[in-house]
Amino acid sequence: MKKIRNIIVIALLVIITLAFLEYKGIIWHNSFFAKKYEVKGLDVSHYQGDINWSEVVKENEYQFVFIKATEGNDFIDKKFDYNWKEAKKQGILTGAYHFFSMRSSAEKQAENFINIVPNETDSLPPVIDIEIHLKHDPKKVRDEIQTLAHLLENYYEKKPILYVTYSTYNTYIKDEFIDFDIWIRDIIKFPTLGERKWIFWQYNNRGRIDGINMYVDINVFNGNIEEFNKKFR
Repeated sequence: MKKIRNIIVIALLVIITLAFLEYKGIIWHNSFFAKKYEVKGLDVSHYQGDINWSEVVKENEYQFVFIKATEGNDFIDKKFDYNWKEAKKQGILTGAYHFFSMRSSAEKQAENFINIVPNETDSLPPVIDIEIHLKHDPKKVRDEIQTLAHLLENYYEKKPILYVTYSTYNTYIKDEFIDFDIWIRDIIKFPTLGERKWIFWQYNNRGRIDGINMYVDINVFNGNIEEFNKKFR
């Protein structure tokens, strides 16, 4: 019995230690599933504070970054301009994302984004971040997303990418927007969208990166570097 108790105590200590290391972002269980993807990138906003982009690129581990630009019809991320310019200066392929809202029209939201995000050919497509609650009329949500996507595509000449959680995907996106690329958040396990393929996967929300003092989201591209360059460069 004593031997069994000792084994249980050791196992509990190991579990507690691993949980603590994961909480601190020192390890991340999903890294095992993401390991096979060679193209990695970040997504950042003002929550990451002042980023030292020259430090971020030293290990040459991250090929792209999506930067929060706007939210709704009037919010502008205060770090967008700095992050956009400095990341580009360091040679990281940059893109911008808009946090979608049902509190204002698609037209006003598009105007907010377009006023802030440069129209540059050497950048990633715009992203529509769909993390709204699930009690809206699905048809109204889809109509607004479609209008916003149409306006952004017309201006940037790139079809927007849709960032989703499983909840927003299943409620508003599934079986619709078939010709749009999907960026899925799943920090627990390998992502599954049935037969539909995802293009980016946010697998870690507690990354620890040189040059960034706060936790940061880490993503992978669903393909190799040649496929990434062909699609986006």
